[in-house]
Amino acid sequence: MKIKEKYEQVISYFLKHQPEAQTELSYSNPFELLVAVILSAQCTDKRVNMVTPAIFRDFPSPEKLAQTNFETLFPYIQTISYPNNKTKHLIGMANMLVHDFNSVVPSQINDLIKLPGVGRKTANVIVSVVYDQPAMAVDTHVFRVSNRIGLTKNAKTPLAVEQQLVKYIPTEHIATAHHWLILHGRYVCMARQPNCQACGIQLYCNYFKKQQKA
Repeated sequence: MKIKEKYEQVISYFLKHQPEAQTELSYSNPFELLVAVILSAQCTDKRVNMVTPAIFRDFPSPEKLAQTNFETLFPYIQTISYPNNKTKHLIGMANMLVHDFNSVVPSQINDLIKLPGVGRKTANVIVSVVYDQPAMAVDTHVFRVSNRIGLTKNAKTPLAVEQQLVKYIPTEHIATAHHWLILHGRYVCMARQPNCQACGIQLYCNYFKKQQKA
């Protein structure tokens, strides 16, 4: 199967079965999503959603978050992975939003990655979810699933995966495709024990074909 046909079949499947796929992080505005995505690095969305309600309640704006200190914010975040760094990142991010961006979450990747705690993956999430731009955020799930299925070839870095995916996925589907791949990796194509028998795209998957031959 040629790569273009593989993409067409995979996209067709997800359009039929998950047309409205979206992030599982809870948020009500761009600032809250930015906080949640920073916290979600190497942490589950479920855990993040357990701690963010209190953060959003007590620090509902960049100004409020910028005014707090490490000792005050840390207890809210201590059950999240890497709480020390993320506490510092959130306070630094809020200060930069206030002083450099008029408290508005930027819509450009080059601006977003200037913020503490924001790398390319986080920036891509923000511009795709908030600003509906065709950006592909590559986390561990997207990286794993893309390589297993064979949507990418010899892609050793998240950037390489991103570049190959956006080359073949139609622009209008890129933002949603990010969520398709994440959810597929989270609930079907798990890291240790992929549930190939429950997978609707097994016929187009390189990993499944290899397992069948083994």
